[in-house]
Amino acid sequence: MPKASSKKSSNGAAKGSPYALPSSKPTHNIFKMNTDIGQHILKNPGVATAIVDKALLKQSDTVLEVGPGTGNLTVKLLEKAKRVIAIEQDPRMAAELTKRVQGTAMQARLELLLGDVIKLPLPYFDVCVSNTPYQISSPLTFKLLATQPAPRAAVLMLQREFAMRLFAKPGEKLYSRLSVNVQMWAKVEHVMKVGRKNFSPPPLVESSVVRVVPKVPRPKIGYEEWDGLLRVCFVRKNKTLRADFLGTSSVMDMLEANYRTWCAQNDIPVDDGPAEDGVGEGVEMEVEVDAVEDEDEWEGIMDVDEEDDLPDFFKEERDKQMKQKNKSNPQRKKRGKVAELVREKVRRVLEDETQLADKRARMCDEGDFLKLLYEFNQVGIHFS
Repeated sequence: MPKASSKKSSNGAAKGSPYALPSSKPTHNIFKMNTDIGQHILKNPGVATAIVDKALLKQSDTVLEVGPGTGNLTVKLLEKAKRVIAIEQDPRMAAELTKRVQGTAMQARLELLLGDVIKLPLPYFDVCVSNTPYQISSPLTFKLLATQPAPRAAVLMLQREFAMRLFAKPGEKLYSRLSVNVQMWAKVEHVMKVGRKNFSPPPLVESSVVRVVPKVPRPKIGYEEWDGLLRVCFVRKNKTLRADFLGTSSVMDMLEANYRTWCAQNDIPVDDGPAEDGVGEGVEMEVEVDAVEDEDEWEGIMDVDEEDDLPDFFKEERDKQMKQKNKSNPQRKKRGKVAELVREKVRRVLEDETQLADKRARMCDEGDFLKLLYEFNQVGIHFS
């Protein structure tokens, strides 16, 4: 009688044998991964274990996991923590994770929330662990930084270039508003690099794991006020702060509006009359056009991952300046007394109080921005 044929793998071992090499194909063939929303399953158990170890979990901890997928990381978290709250956007993934823990002791300790983590209100948690979809890296990081009370730590898998932004220093190419914000509110530790082949399907970029530990106590400054200042400074981080403020009409208009609000709240009268002796009349906007000499100069100046965070008035101003550059007769603008007063306050802060007018945002450190914010607030200039 002929022997039953057995299928063999490429390394000569029978299919299903423990000696067979792992397949290079995606391990989940139940459904196609949606890479458009960052679905890349972490398949290396060694990396998953290292992430859980770096989270330094306690048995009493509640863990927030963002993007659990099919649960490779979730089950390891459930082994260490009291409870895991997993937020998943894809119903198919949520169903797979539910089936994976169904009928086990883990089922009662797993809470699965279906939805977009950026839009959902976050429940209380002690530690966040995330194999972060790259598309939401920036908004998720900012949301975690603003969470009250602050978590003990967050261990995040991120695109490598984005991760490097978190701990970039002044003068480095990747130094950005994100760098300053994260380093103001937290300490960042690089845990390890993770290659593309550790995921299924492999992403197009390399990854890194970082551990973010919020500072305790938190800095006693308003988050929105602080971030508002950084938004202005880093829209054109390669330009001087003088150009960012005095050379951008949309910024001055915003500061004037905020100053009027502050005066109203503090019962300070303002003079809405025109500037005296023609001051501010017929002032050409050349300083603003010169601040952006070429349309291509905007590329590389603004942080790609922060473009969606850019306020609308900045985007409108950028388009306005591009059109204005091609006009033979620049528009003229008259300034009132309040506008001139605000302009003088800004000039005095930049040139006299801080001596930072000629410094560029990419070269300023945390102390420089704190000094700016303090001096602006002292003269009634606010950013939120």
